[in-house]
Amino acid sequence: MERKIGEQIMSSVRRDPDYLEDGPVIEYLTKLGNSLLDKRPDARGEESYEFEFFAVRDPVLNAFAFPGGFLGFHSGLILAAQSESELASVMGHEIGHVSQRHIARMLGNQKNDFLIPIAAIILAALAARTSPDAAMGMIMGGQGLAIQRQLNFSRDAEREADRIGFQILKDGGYDTAGMLAFFGRMQHASRNYTDNGLSYLRSHPLTSERMADIQGRLFGERYRQRVDGLDFYLTQARVRVLQDSKAQGLIDAAVAFENQIKNGNEERRLSGEYGLAFIAYKKNDFLKAEKLLDTLVAHIAQMPNQKKWLKETSAFASLAIDIEMGKKRPDLAVAKAKAALRDLPLARGLAHQYAEVLIEAKNYKEAEAFLRDQISLYRREAKLQHLLAKSYAAEGKQALQHIALAEAYALEGALPAALAQLDIARLDPDVKYYDLSVIDAREREWKEKRKEELEDEKKGK
Repeated sequence: MERKIGEQIMSSVRRDPDYLEDGPVIEYLTKLGNSLLDKRPDARGEESYEFEFFAVRDPVLNAFAFPGGFLGFHSGLILAAQSESELASVMGHEIGHVSQRHIARMLGNQKNDFLIPIAAIILAALAARTSPDAAMGMIMGGQGLAIQRQLNFSRDAEREADRIGFQILKDGGYDTAGMLAFFGRMQHASRNYTDNGLSYLRSHPLTSERMADIQGRLFGERYRQRVDGLDFYLTQARVRVLQDSKAQGLIDAAVAFENQIKNGNEERRLSGEYGLAFIAYKKNDFLKAEKLLDTLVAHIAQMPNQKKWLKETSAFASLAIDIEMGKKRPDLAVAKAKAALRDLPLARGLAHQYAEVLIEAKNYKEAEAFLRDQISLYRREAKLQHLLAKSYAAEGKQALQHIALAEAYALEGALPAALAQLDIARLDPDVKYYDLSVIDAREREWKEKRKEELEDEKKGK
């Protein structure tokens, strides 16, 4: 039920225009999160959650966790982290909330069957983007739980999440002092968390007891120096541009990147140059973007300690592919995407880009074959079904287009829309006998699933 609720919340979040559907950013967050979980597999909880890490466009410092293993990070928080260890400390804390099932335990304390109104949860999810404490208030308010009881549990939950997060950070090889440094800096900035304080501290009360407990855990710990990789700084560069891509936002980002190039360490200088190339792309100055990126890549290729990143992050290839598409050269984009996938076969953003450029290059058969292979491996990715539907539409295969859309909507939790697409596909003149059998099978499956959803919602009222 937790996973089901989390997926329904995420179906709303993914439709939000501020959801950052950026391949390199999602890839980095997922890589960082999985590196923590691999060192501490028990942190996946008793249900062995497959965590999903994502970002939203919001300058407010905040992070949040949904039931079932969905962790979101505001762009403002990613930019505020001064090291990867600081970002990992927040990620570890949020993993702690999920692994200890804090939301489920809150709800379970009042209602044993855990069947709560889905509508209230989705409303809470929308509020969570700027104030997870308000979101939790909606959930708890809907259940009639006393405010004081909620606050008491929240403080206990925060301490428990700190404990789990600290251990995850330590086992992952990160600097555990990063947790104290980041939380302490936020506490100082919030000025005792007044109403104008940071949202992260209002939703994650940072009491003096918590700070003392974290400091106590650091006592006796050996200092662990950790050099952050270039991928951390490249992610911050992309997030800085994506956070505000309007004219003034790009001007402000350019000033920040120029400052990094003049005063930063090697990684900050390189990421600053990357950021300027990304800004040029966003301004549709594709020639300048290409020149800046090619110069940077050639420079990094000559740096023994940095050249590995050309094949260990998708940031460079993804931007190069986008530039080729901006210059209306889909064939070159296809070649670059294919080469990038050979180096990074697990990069989901690159896989999506490759399918997109195949479609733009009108290589529909190749796109369909690639997408069907990808769907067999990544059955839960609705994006793949949307791309397959786009390819079918370009070829005029309307029945198959609607079947693919139905699959996508079902994965996104929109079963009524999925069933409607099946009805359209069934009536299409080009529908084949095999397609009809697929439609019938899916219709039976989804109608039964929809019936269960409606029964659960009735029981939760």
